[in-house]
Amino acid sequence: MAMLTVRSIPEEVHRALRVRAAQHGHSMEAEVREILESAVSPKGRVKLGSLLADIGRQAKLTDEEFAVFEQVRDKTPARPVSFE
Repeated sequence: MAMLTVRSIPEEVHRALRVRAAQHGHSMEAEVREILESAVSPKGRVKLGSLLADIGRQAKLTDEEFAVFEQVRDKTPARPVSFE
C-alpha cells in the first residue's frame, strides 16, 4: 500500500481530527483514511448491474420475454486473457 506524509497541519486541524477520530472510535490514521476515501469516491456512482436491472424494469418485460435472453445467453465460462 502507498504511504502519504502530510506536513504543516495547523494545530486546530490536528486537534479536530483527533476529536473526530475519537468520536468514531478510530485511530487518527484510520479516520484520515476514511476522510480521504470519501473525498475521492464518486457521488451517486451507479453500478452496471443495477443500471441494467433498471432498464429491464422500465421496459416492463414479461417473464416469457425475459426467458428469451436466458436461452440465448452464452453460458460458457470466461477464460482469462492471454498475452502470449
